[in-house]
Amino acid sequence: MPGQLFPFGSMVLLAIIVVGFYIIASSVRILREYERGVIFRLGKLAKSIFNPGGAGNGPGILLLIPLIDRMVKVSLQTEVFDVPSQDIITKDNVSIKVNAVVYFRAMDPEKAVVQVQDYRYATSQIAQTTLRSVLGQSELDELLAERERINQKLQQIIDDHTEPWGVKVSAVEVKQVDLPPEMQRAIAIQAQAERERRAKIIHAEGELQASEKLAQAARMLASEPISVQLRYLQTLTEIGSEKNSTVIFPIPVDIISAFVNRGK
Repeated sequence: MPGQLFPFGSMVLLAIIVVGFYIIASSVRILREYERGVIFRLGKLAKSIFNPGGAGNGPGILLLIPLIDRMVKVSLQTEVFDVPSQDIITKDNVSIKVNAVVYFRAMDPEKAVVQVQDYRYATSQIAQTTLRSVLGQSELDELLAERERINQKLQQIIDDHTEPWGVKVSAVEVKQVDLPPEMQRAIAIQAQAERERRAKIIHAEGELQASEKLAQAARMLASEPISVQLRYLQTLTEIGSEKNSTVIFPIPVDIISAFVNRGK
């Protein structure tokens, strides 16, 4: 009998040691530098034994009470979320497809776990609805020309919604705007017309500046009549240097007008 009880007692002792080791191992948690743990003790927020300063525990070693404590791990790293392409009708009734990217992170682990069921999913849904709402109130020209202002407006609205959840939205960027083919052709025609308008304005401004300079030169030549003859001789010199057989002799208008007046 003693020989049979000893192996049984050893097995019981070994089982107790194994169970105790398993309980101790399961009560120890190690969190990385960018991770925090939210501990629930019998359903209530609790403090870790190694970190009595608050319920958002970590990083390092956390010691939990077996079968009583439950820990939810929260990452503090900035996360990137791609907002799926949204069908949007702008304020000027143009149908477009727009997608964006959102940068956010959990600033308060407790709120991120307690105040919302899934803060990642909730943030993504807020981003989608806000994107449709804001761009639906903007015209197409605004969306294409004032992208930075629209990005800031999106970031502010989404951040205001996620702040009670302990989530900080650091940036929102409209990534791509897909236009229908007929709208692309219309924009191309508009851009071409705009370039032609600018070219005509530049040409007209050049003509105006040239006429002003010619008027200024005419006034200067009129003040010194001899300068006209000097300019004429200079012109003949330039023509002769090119070895042309044709020589042009300009007749002053004053001479012609004198003959016309005499005939009258």
